[in-house]
Amino acid sequence: MSATPQSPLDVVHAFFKAMETLDYDTALPLIGETCEYDNVPLYKVEGPAGVRAVLEPFFAPTLENEFIIKREVADGPIVFIERLDRHRLADGWVELPVTGVLEVHDGKITLWRDYFDAATIVSKWPTA
Repeated sequence: MSATPQSPLDVVHAFFKAMETLDYDTALPLIGETCEYDNVPLYKVEGPAGVRAVLEPFFAPTLENEFIIKREVADGPIVFIERLDRHRLADGWVELPVTGVLEVHDGKITLWRDYFDAATIVSKWPTA
């Protein structure tokens, strides 16, 4: 008996839920091997290893994360999601409004493109 296929929205929700707790072992298997992750103003990488290479160091100073979904719509494999990314650092919360476009095929995210104002996050993020 095969597992019930997840909708694209289900896959995207599962990914962001796992990333709130930085559960890479649960989140990264939802990223396709050839997934293009385009963090539009900053980085463009491919596949689970590329996503991890960007996100792991970025999230290193966070004590807690919340991804609050404001609006979402799916049209076939394409998911548009407006969210408020909240990150608790040692000196308080940093909030970043983000709009993302994701594409999901066969239960895997094959495209993830996030749009946000880089200055909003860079000006509040700790430097190494």
